[in-house]
Amino acid sequence: MPLTEPAARKQLHTRRVVCEGFRRDDGLWDIEAHLINTKSYAFPNKDRGGQIKAGKPLHQMSVRVTLDLDFNIHAVEAVSDHTPFNICGGAADGMRRLAGLRIGPGWLRRVRARIGTAAGCTHLIELLRPLASAAYQTLHQALEDRANASPQRDKPVIIDSCHALASDSPVVKREWPAFYTGPEDQG
Repeated sequence: MPLTEPAARKQLHTRRVVCEGFRRDDGLWDIEAHLINTKSYAFPNKDRGGQIKAGKPLHQMSVRVTLDLDFNIHAVEAVSDHTPFNICGGAADGMRRLAGLRIGPGWLRRVRARIGTAAGCTHLIELLRPLASAAYQTLHQALEDRANASPQRDKPVIIDSCHALASDSPVVKREWPAFYTGPEDQG
């Protein structure tokens, strides 16, 4: 179902975020996040030739995180192809400090503690939230395969993460019956 018809309006800003996940031949995983911010109007900018034209990227940045099946980060690469200030590109190097961290609960808090706010880039750090979600989506089947191969299965972390996957939902009853907590007649 689409959104309702909006009031009369003029578009001013577009942010595009794309995340992609890849299984590497060496058994690790690459998760990439890309961000592009554009404006529908030109505006002054001293660091980019006096003006950033309508439709041209104000920000264009990418982050690649290489991790294992336990979400331990082995490497991080970040680039800032377009930024509003010449100095901004230097913040991408600081993203390498994330190597050794693990994506999981408290992830963004640990990121901010490791990088700091003044040394980091707001937009690169913002990319890490959808990147973490894309990491889970990318590794999900491999995690399920590993769990199913184990003689004693732990409760999947996905259970109770949303409405459809509540422990008492028909989806959990069907997909993970051992972890279903609802009435037996639901189904």
